[in-house]
Amino acid sequence: MEQLGFAGMPTRLFSCTPSKLAAFAECPRRYRMTYVDRPQPPRGAPWAHNALGATVHNVLRAWWLLPREKRTPEASRKLLNDAWISDGYRDAEQQAAAKERAVGWLEDYLRTVDPDAEPFGLERTVAMRTERLAVSGRIDRLDDRNGEPVVVDYKTGRGALSEDDAAGSQALALYALAAAKTLRRPCRRVELHHLSAGEVYSHVHTPERLERHLRRAEQTAADAVEAESKLSAGAPVDEAFPPDPGPKCGWCDFRRHCPEGQAAAPPKDPWAALPS
Repeated sequence: MEQLGFAGMPTRLFSCTPSKLAAFAECPRRYRMTYVDRPQPPRGAPWAHNALGATVHNVLRAWWLLPREKRTPEASRKLLNDAWISDGYRDAEQQAAAKERAVGWLEDYLRTVDPDAEPFGLERTVAMRTERLAVSGRIDRLDDRNGEPVVVDYKTGRGALSEDDAAGSQALALYALAAAKTLRRPCRRVELHHLSAGEVYSHVHTPERLERHLRRAEQTAADAVEAESKLSAGAPVDEAFPPDPGPKCGWCDFRRHCPEGQAAAPPKDPWAALPS
């Protein structure tokens, strides 16, 4: 449902990031607690796998900012020590093991990277608008491949990925569309660089596939707007933003505030998703 104003006035755009859209699609209740409730309900403990992922992302950004002659695989060890985030680990021994694994991932990965191939941007913010959406986001790395931008997304999780994940990622598709708008040049290739697996998964989108991703994003946005409108009109909060319980609830930051989520799955330890 669109939010209508006075006659002749434009509809207010739904401002979002890909992660905001994904939150609503995954669980409206979690979306509400993240983006609607103020003050926001207290979150659970930080996750070690998020800390590890953020650390590796920061190292890769810092590596590209080094002078060209210092961009070596071995430089990643010092960068990792400087950027290390210690949240969520069980103990110092687990932290040390995770750090060594991450150094190995980084050194192996950076041996495959051309240090002379200056990207268009690092943590580059891109944005675009449609009749419904004002979407923005930060791309881990926006490569320059013979003048064509390529969206690069770093992954450090333990789960298996494939080219289907690159093709099916709404976030990567929206990044490609926004990069094309921002840079004013076509952007169709998206890549998942899975450091913990030592693999790169890529997909080249057709205009039609990008359009399908965009239409789905607009529908999610319309559903989120409708939910907020229902809540503003006095609908019960759980009617406007119902839970979607399942195994994923064990990982939810707001599990303590959700009886359905507590019943659906036991809580996970903060370090449970660390790659081995």
